Amino acid sequence: MYPEEFEYYDPETIEDAIETLETHSDREVTPIAGGHSLLPTMKSGLASPDVVVDLAFIDDLHGISRDDGVTTIGAMTEYARVAGDEQLWGENRLVAESTAAIGDIQVRNVGTVGGNLAHSDPAADLPAAALAADVTVHAHGPDGPRTIPIDDFFVAMFTTVLEDGELLTSVDVPHLGDDDTGVYLKKASPSSGYAIVGVAAVLETDGETITNARVAANGAFGHAMRLSPVEERLADAPLSRREVPAEAASLATDGVDAYQLMEDEQASADFRAHLLEVYVERAIEDAIDRVTD
Repeated sequence: MYPEEFEYYDPETIEDAIETLETHSDREVTPIAGGHSLLPTMKSGLASPDVVVDLAFIDDLHGISRDDGVTTIGAMTEYARVAGDEQLWGENRLVAESTAAIGDIQVRNVGTVGGNLAHSDPAADLPAAALAADVTVHAHGPDGPRTIPIDDFFVAMFTTVLEDGELLTSVDVPHLGDDDTGVYLKKASPSSGYAIVGVAAVLETDGETITNARVAANGAFGHAMRLSPVEERLADAPLSRREVPAEAASLATDGVDAYQLMEDEQASADFRAHLLEVYVERAIEDAIDRVTD
């Protein structure tokens, strides 16, 4: 199918993009990043915006920079550029690894970091990694710029705290310490490559003990979320105690009601609960191996 007719704008600055969105706020207006998610919904008729604002020509939204233990990734930076950044693999392997796990090379050459996070697809790879990595989101809207902790960013399926007319502009990725590491693993759909269940884990350690853990899941719930009971079990756990990953994984669905687990043609809620425990255990085991090897 062809999409319905729409007006197209291609601003060259963040301010012009915000102004364009605000000017057309009385109509169905949407920004477009890589278009990997928006264009298929437009072609299928599920989305019919009157106005599309293309962010591709805004230089300030592209690129990767570093300053004082933080790597900043522009919202319009493609997955392939992030996954191919050798420095990032040493600074925060989790973010690099999760980006490399997205789709295929064609998807990674087009899709963008900001578009992925702002779309809040429950099966997307980056949201869980962003939560576990404790990234900071930068946004800009009619009222100016603001900073959003990643723990506050995802609200529901395809919904974030971004307001109408507000754009995600960049994310700050903190560097991990020498004794810290991160892992992303997923059970991918054989047809789409999206996560049926994905788990991202960051372990901060002193070389012998886990001093802090951030573990998040995607694919299992309506949006990516942290697994607090798992994190609490890992805190202060010795790296040498082999039972720790399984004990922590057994808490993956603690406090989760059955209705919160997704159920579709890919997997039942019960199977997702099982996969969640399996992949939490594997992710923690891999993270411990990376620290201790």
